Formats: sequence, structure tokens, C-alpha cells
Amino acid sequence: MSDTPHHDITGRGPVLLLVPGGAGHPMGLGPLTERLATRFTVVTYDPLGLAHGRLGRPVAEQRVADWSEGALRVLDAVLPGGEPAYVFGTSSGGIAVLDLLARRPGRVAHAVAHEPPCVTVLPDGAARRAELIEQLDGPGRPPAEGESATPMGVFLARVLRPFSAYLPDAAPPGGRLTLAVGAASRGQLLDRTAQALAERLGSARAEFPGGHLGTLDHPVEFADRLAETLCPSASTSA
Repeated sequence: MSDTPHHDITGRGPVLLLVPGGAGHPMGLGPLTERLATRFTVVTYDPLGLAHGRLGRPVAEQRVADWSEGALRVLDAVLPGGEPAYVFGTSSGGIAVLDLLARRPGRVAHAVAHEPPCVTVLPDGAARRAELIEQLDGPGRPPAEGESATPMGVFLARVLRPFSAYLPDAAPPGGRLTLAVGAASRGQLLDRTAQALAERLGSARAEFPGGHLGTLDHPVEFADRLAETLCPSASTSA
């Protein structure tokens, strides 16, 4: 087995694996993880190592399965006894969480996938995916490699297309998955996507603070809602 993927650990309590969105760089998630760390051992997974010195290096086109396999290897390192963990992912990280739950449900106590852009689940999914890519990947894309590389550049060049084509093909065990949608996203594309996914997978759906960037814009409220959803008895302290 290759080395354990990059990750950081903070806090005490039951293990909560956090999979960031975009290209997996955990930038801006400090306030969220700080709040969650009052009740959980928060393990923040950095699938491409962008926050650990690899930003700017060449990155191949990403596969959802590689991110979920890496997440499993992180869990194996943190919980070598095979115990299940709580898991949270937002955006592209939410897609990785869906794949992890489908492949290894025994390692997941409960998963929350926040606004995963699996738009191909919609009846007009192909057209909506094309629109999403066009909207996000317009002129002026930031670089994905070299000294000026940015996580957004990596996301647009190597993550957006393959991840937005992902479609879960298996329903998870009952009660282990919640599809989360931001209150500010009502009626928007990813709200409709989450509803379609919840129906397809027979999963719960919950509303969270903010919009697609609720983890950054409302970190305390978002963390409290997440703790309540994952484990009602683990709500964070004030």
C-alpha cells in the first residue's frame, strides 16, 4: 500500500473525516474545523496535497475513485481497527463521500454530502452539466501549474469535468446518508440535484446555513448543524 494521503488532525471525540470541495485544498475551513473540534476528532483530508507543498506541481485529471480510496486509506491510518467514522464532504468532496459510502459502507457511521454537483442525475443532466462547466470555466482561468497556480485553477483544469459526470449507482445502507443543501440555494441547480439524488438513493435531505460556500460564510452555524445531523448528541458547545 502506498503512503497515507495528506491529512491534518485536530480536536477530540469521535472521528469526523472532512473532505473539502474544489481541488481538495482546505483553505478557509479553519473556523469550521475549530468549531467541530470541540466535539469531534476532525481529520481534514487533502487529496492532492495542495496545502502540504504540492500546489504548482503537475496534476493529472482526477478520478472520484482515487479520492474515495485515499479517504479510506486516511481512515485506515486514523482508525486502524476498522471502526466506522462520521464523514462530511462539500461540493466535489461531497462526491468523493458518496463514492466512499457506496464502496465501503462499513467504514461510515453517517455521511453528509453538501451540494455535490452530480448534475447528470437530473433528467436534463447533460445540458445542465455543460452549462455548469461553461459558467465556471470561462475566460481567464487561473493556472493549474507553476508558481502562479491556484487551487481554483487545479479544480477547473483537473477536477470539474470528471467529477461533475459522476453518478452514484448504488443506494447506501438506510439512514447513513444525508444530502445537505444551503438555505440560500433553494430552487437553484444544486438544490434540484440534491433532491434528485435523495430520491434516487432513498436518503434524507437537510437544509444547512448559507449557500454553496456555507462552510466558509457561516462556519459556526454550519458546524453546529453538521454536528446535529451526524450525531444529535454531539452538538457543539456555545
